[in-house]
This record gives sequence, structure tokens and C-alpha cells, in this order.
Amino acid sequence: MSDSDKLAIAAHLHVLLRRKTGRVTDTEWMAANADYAQEIVRFARQRATEDNAPDLAEWAERLEQALHVAPPSAQRRPLLDAAAQAVRARPAPPPEPAPEVPRYVGGIR
Repeated sequence: MSDSDKLAIAAHLHVLLRRKTGRVTDTEWMAANADYAQEIVRFARQRATEDNAPDLAEWAERLEQALHVAPPSAQRRPLLDAAAQAVRARPAPPPEPAPEVPRYVGGIR
């Protein structure tokens, strides 16, 4: 599917989400980023069932098919995993000393 078709589907889903839920999305990022698109698809399907809006579910399905978005459990995110591992391995910073409170010296004039 061409990029313009993906962008058109993302734009249509954006308009539906804006009208029915008030949610504002980034259509260009939705057409280019699989993680963002998957989250928008999940949100659209959730709201489609909550609000009884089958058109939201239909366009979420179209976006998913256009981008061939894999379910979240099947996606590999090695950079995110490596970053999470690095954060867990990092030692905790030492506690910061309490700031000195200036004391009032002298009398009130």
C-alpha cells in the first residue's frame, strides 16, 4: 500500500477520533510509526465498543491492515529493552544533603 493511502486512512481515523472522542492524533506519525499506530488502533477499538461506534472499529482495522501492525506481544523492541536494563543496572544516586536554611541574624528594626 502506498504512503499516501496509509496517510489517508490515518487522517480518516484522526477525524473520527476527534469527532467521537475529542482525541487529537498525529496523522503523519500514525502512518509512519508502528508503535504509535498500534496504540491508536487499541484506543479506537476500545472506544468503539464503549461508545457503540462500529465505524471506529472499521477504520482501526483498516489502519492495522495498511501498516501490517503486529500485536504488542509479538513486537520486538530491543532498544527499549536495552534502555530498561541499563536503568535497572545503574546504581542509585547518593541522597542529596538538605539545603541550608538561612537564619535571620539580628533584630527587627
